[in-house]
Amino acid sequence: MTDESRDALLSGYRRFREDHWPAARAEYEALASKGQKPHTLVVACSDSRADPALIFDTAPGQLFVVRNVANLVPPYEPDGHLHGVSAALEFGVKVLGVSRIMVMGHAHCGGVNAMRHGAPDNCQDFVAPWVAQGAPVVRRVCEACTPEEAERAAEEAVVRLSLQNLRTFPWIAEREAAGTLALSGVHFGIADGVLRSLRDGEFVSPGLRACKRDARFMQRSMADRVEVFGAPV
Repeated sequence: MTDESRDALLSGYRRFREDHWPAARAEYEALASKGQKPHTLVVACSDSRADPALIFDTAPGQLFVVRNVANLVPPYEPDGHLHGVSAALEFGVKVLGVSRIMVMGHAHCGGVNAMRHGAPDNCQDFVAPWVAQGAPVVRRVCEACTPEEAERAAEEAVVRLSLQNLRTFPWIAEREAAGTLALSGVHFGIADGVLRSLRDGEFVSPGLRACKRDARFMQRSMADRVEVFGAPV
């Protein structure tokens, strides 16, 4: 860690302790004693510009977040190998009992760009095979688009792919069929801050009124929670 990054982190921690902690202390103590009960599991990209907790303005304990390159969910493969995303899904669904899984893509995604054009030469050990799982779908979608449309179309295609792969997990598919688990997809625009939701096969902007309603969803109890990001896709 460089001196500059260490100083930035320590400064942030000091602000947390001085500005945030006094008012939030009771909330954190309750989370420590009672445990977490997040309502939503978010599969998001590791990109530092697209933070789900910040975008949805959620409190600690409300989101169970899984982040990786290009917000990818691999298919269900219980083969004894190391599957970090699948392990998080299993824990979130079976242990924490989340009522929603949301896949959140974003604009200007480097991982999706690697699916289109290949991973950087110095990222062949892990990034290249990871993004390869989405490359065929992304390239097929881009062939049907204009160059101006290709970037966002590719990012949206990866969200759809991850949703498709989520349904290969039997305990996710069973809960979705039973109505106890909802799946949804969104795409966040970094430059304009607009969140677009997947509804009836298309990504649409919910508008300000719907955004306020969606924000209220994050504060609801599990018993009162309803579908606000569009019908399950």
